[in-house]
Amino acid sequence: MTMSLEGGPAAPLALRPLLVELNDLKRVHAAGRTGSIAERLFAQGWGALTGGASAEDVALDITAKALAAARLCDLDAAFLAAVGLDPAAASGVLVAGFDAVTDSVDTALRDRLRARLREPGGVVPGPLPGFVSALAHQPRAGVTCPGKPRILLEPPENHAEHCLMVAVYGVVLSPFYRADPTLVFLAAMSHHFHNAAMPDAGFTGEMLLGEHLLPIMARTTQWALDELDPALRETVARARAVLPDDATAEGRAFHAADCIDRVLQIAQHLRAAGLTMGTVLDEMELVHAGPVKEFHDRVLTDMHIP
Repeated sequence: MTMSLEGGPAAPLALRPLLVELNDLKRVHAAGRTGSIAERLFAQGWGALTGGASAEDVALDITAKALAAARLCDLDAAFLAAVGLDPAAASGVLVAGFDAVTDSVDTALRDRLRARLREPGGVVPGPLPGFVSALAHQPRAGVTCPGKPRILLEPPENHAEHCLMVAVYGVVLSPFYRADPTLVFLAAMSHHFHNAAMPDAGFTGEMLLGEHLLPIMARTTQWALDELDPALRETVARARAVLPDDATAEGRAFHAADCIDRVLQIAQHLRAAGLTMGTVLDEMELVHAGPVKEFHDRVLTDMHIP
């Protein structure tokens, strides 16, 4: 299914469950690894780009890894190799994780992404630009509206996590909009370059800056662009040309991904606040099937838990 410019849906509803699930990669951590999965994939993506990998290869590779991680979390290629799985066995696990969540993804794109997990490329990462760490340390503003106090939801996501998620969403959404996934990926990975140096005061802060906003954003964006070598800088700058509006297929894919991520980030806070023990015990089977399931149930019953 693709978007029609003459009416019809503006986004593919079938992808909603996948996008909701992927959003949690901004909140999944593991011992011995710094940052969430999303934050680390953001760094991996930029490391591959500065190492000379093509933007297309990076877009597909990072998106495939994110999709596999939706269920596998940090049971990734590095871990599987460390515990002794050979490359074929490791790729089999990763593909199983990928296939568990990607039924709704465009068939041709799904095949290209799956191939990345079956035969991963050997990319030697380049030096990470300073903006990668800066964006990982820059928290998002929360919910802001001019003239009203900010609504802060803890813990906040950071800008690296947001950019990565929008990039992955953008690739997955691209077939619906008939967009070039590589352009969308690069635009998303770089769309908050200004926040590497500029603290995020949200829409409220932007409005209060008034006429100073655009010059400040241009200056701080250029600081980030200047950290890239000339060829990569030009490639990223071309991709960023789709950011201002929805006049292009790539602009529509990017802006769909951006607004979906912004709202789902808030939705997960509300979902957690509304969680019930019925969901945890009955639907999710927290006390799951196994040799001591019956005993566990008796313990909880006799302890009047919950």
